[in-house]
Amino acid sequence: MGCTPNASHSPVFLLLGFSKARVSPGLLFFLFLAIYLVTIIGNVTLVLLISRDSRLHSPMYYLLRGLSMIDMGLSTVTLPQLLIHLVSNYPAISAARCLAQFFFFYAFGVTDTLVISIMALDRYMAICNPLHYHSVMNRQLCAFLLALSWVVSIVHTMLHVGLLLPLYWAGDAEGNVKLPHFFCDHRPLLRASCSDIHSNELAIFLEGGFLMLGPCALIVLSYACIGATILRLPSAAGRHRAVSTCGSHLTIVGFLYGTIIWVYFQPPSQDSQEQDMAAAVMYTAITPLANPFVYSLRNKDVKTALHRLLGRGREDS
Repeated sequence: MGCTPNASHSPVFLLLGFSKARVSPGLLFFLFLAIYLVTIIGNVTLVLLISRDSRLHSPMYYLLRGLSMIDMGLSTVTLPQLLIHLVSNYPAISAARCLAQFFFFYAFGVTDTLVISIMALDRYMAICNPLHYHSVMNRQLCAFLLALSWVVSIVHTMLHVGLLLPLYWAGDAEGNVKLPHFFCDHRPLLRASCSDIHSNELAIFLEGGFLMLGPCALIVLSYACIGATILRLPSAAGRHRAVSTCGSHLTIVGFLYGTIIWVYFQPPSQDSQEQDMAAAVMYTAITPLANPFVYSLRNKDVKTALHRLLGRGREDS
């Protein structure tokens, strides 16, 4: 696709993802507002529980607290703007704000996937090498791995932002570029560009694919070793206890990686735009919402800590 003379590096983007939705904008507004508020309340509660209760000061919960903070950032990058656009007749975003949203969304999103893979390593050490667990997975190592995840994520995101900067977008007569999405995601931006996007597609499949396959390989190998260890346990109670510590993590792994692979590692097609947006809703809104509840409702330690906190609150009042 060639660029017209009015093509620009910095157009105004119109985010029209929900403009043709069968549900009224008012209903969508209250739905996403409820999702956002519950996401923030759930993750803040989990962060406070882990920070205040000394019984939760272990490597697994240290990583879980980091994941909750990342999930709050991931939701905040996209949902408040969506709420504003749902009640606006002109859902516009400037090119600078669009790239800023792109940067922060991918910085939080990639860090999220890396932290989830580190949590698989944590479960491997806890189940397969319990005698060395606390000496190896100490707080210093967890802090280093979290910091490393952020560094890798930011470098990865800066690469893709750098590849977007030279692109041109051809807008309408008013200079607006229509994106059939609710935030500045990678695929819609590339589809709307009139420039050659071969380098961008190559970076997604090679560099982005490597960044996905590395954590995926770590998760698969960790759980292969965990499965072999669980099968060797002599008692059914021990096997059930080991499986229960991994169930929450596996649920989130399948949910998150499934939607990411669906969106970013399929050939681009105009027919897949609606499916892409549905998957994007899953990992921008539903996964951050689900994380604190999946990890708390299935976790006896977290539920006990919550009961203690609520009981202490009643005593203080």
